[in-house]
Amino acid sequence: MSHDDFAFEPIPGLPALPPEGETVLWQGAPDWRGLAWRAFHLREVGFYFAALVAAQPVLALMQGTPVVASLLPMLWIGMAGCVASAVLGTLAWLSARGTVYTITSRRLVMRFGIALPMTINLPFSVIGEAGLRLRRGGTGDIPVGIVAGERVSYIVVWPHVRPWRLSRPAPMLRDVPEAARVADILARALAAHVGSAVPMRQPAAIAANDQRLPQGMAAAG
Repeated sequence: MSHDDFAFEPIPGLPALPPEGETVLWQGAPDWRGLAWRAFHLREVGFYFAALVAAQPVLALMQGTPVVASLLPMLWIGMAGCVASAVLGTLAWLSARGTVYTITSRRLVMRFGIALPMTINLPFSVIGEAGLRLRRGGTGDIPVGIVAGERVSYIVVWPHVRPWRLSRPAPMLRDVPEAARVADILARALAAHVGSAVPMRQPAAIAANDQRLPQGMAAAG
């Protein structure tokens, strides 16, 4: 994917300039290694092929054949595992490279896609809640709950969606670096949108796993 694919964007990640009075507060992208690990399940695929390779000598012994006869199947399975891992890693890298998350003073915008870029605008009026799942190293996920009556497609938004929430898909800023700071920016923007003077805490204070941030509020401790 070349940079020219998004040459039409006046601001990277946005299909048009923000209307008067709307301010871009933050922009970022997922960490591709996190996408590879958790969205594309690179670790599970690696374990699967490793288990297949390790099983070949055992199967040879059970069948009464020389263990050396299992070397060729082990080689082919190992090569297949390497190819599969390389493909998944490349897809994760391309997915992260083509993704831009944008938080403005009025909405959350997600631009993503590899072959077919898409942009989803989520005005704060359709966001009922937001959460934070923080990981070691500072990266994390920020899912946002959509109010009743509004809906997004799980398949269309994947992998930028909370896993396994099929009945009520929740768009998610996935594997975002400095996730606590980003969650704080989003919480402040939501608070300003609803006109709430809720006191905000430092980003590190909302770093609890699976912490829910109700609309317009930071997490209370």
